[in-house]
Formats: sequence, structure tokens, C-alpha cells
Amino acid sequence: MIVELRQYTLKPGARDTLVDIFEKHFVHTQEVLGITLIGLFYDLDDPDRFVWLRGFEDMAKRKEALIAFYEQGEAWKTHGRAANATMLDSDDVLLLEPIGELPPAPAYGQYTAVVSPAPVDVADPVMRFKPLVAQNTYPRLPVREDQMFVTVYAGDGIGLRLKPTAGSAMR
Repeated sequence: MIVELRQYTLKPGARDTLVDIFEKHFVHTQEVLGITLIGLFYDLDDPDRFVWLRGFEDMAKRKEALIAFYEQGEAWKTHGRAANATMLDSDDVLLLEPIGELPPAPAYGQYTAVVSPAPVDVADPVMRFKPLVAQNTYPRLPVREDQMFVTVYAGDGIGLRLKPTAGSAMR
């Protein structure tokens, strides 16, 4: 599986608007295309940030699904402009590979994600990812070129402190 960690910087006060659009119009419409919506999160330390994880079978399927969603899909054609109007930056994206199997959507009230240039060991990680070294097959959506590891664990800690949105698979 290929995973994107996407961090959006939003206009002040726009996060609830984006989450509403996202949960009503973008979750199901991506899932029917074979995209796995792993988690949707509020950044507890920044009210103007939305963080989410989505997965694809491989890079070829990623390209196909993104073309289908962004270029051919009715949901993006209808609601994409309103979603983009909430954002200042949507290009903070890492391409990752899971280390081990992704568990079924665990249910915790809060998570911490550690994003680091080296692997980080924590007790009982929920998910761990390593950098994916691959050409971006959908350049319309830029990805960061730095290679980062991501470790997600349940609870409050040092890193991205995340609370799942109501529509997140990880609640």
C-alpha cells in the first residue's frame, strides 16, 4: 500500500467548513474509487490545520484514482472550488509505505504522529510508515521530496497531536 500524509494549512476559521465539505462529499466518493481513507484529523495545536491519511494499492492505482476523482469526478467538480477556498497551502504531502500491516481502524480519542527523518520507537505504535522513494505519478498534486518516517500512536505526546473528525475511520 502507498500512503499519503496530507497536512493542509487553512484560512483562519475555515477548518470546520473544510471538514464539513470533506465528510459530506469527499469520503465516499474517494472510497468508491479504491482510495482508502485511513484517518481525518483536527490538529489540536493549530486550529487552522487539517491532517489526513489516504492509501492506494500502488502508484499506478494512485494515478488512476486521482485522475478519476479530481479530473472526472462530480464531487470534486461540484465542491472542489469551495474546498480550495478554505486553504492557504495543500502541498505538505508525504508519500509513505506502511511498516508492517495497517491495523483495522483503531478507536482512540486522540493520536500523536511523530514525523522525523529517522525512525522513532514508541511503545505500542498504532501505525508506522517509512518514506516511499518513487516518482510522483500525479504531479498535479505535489509531494515533498524530503524523506520522513511517521509513527502514529494513541494518546497525547510530542508531535502532531491529532483528534479524529466525526467522519474519520479512526475515531
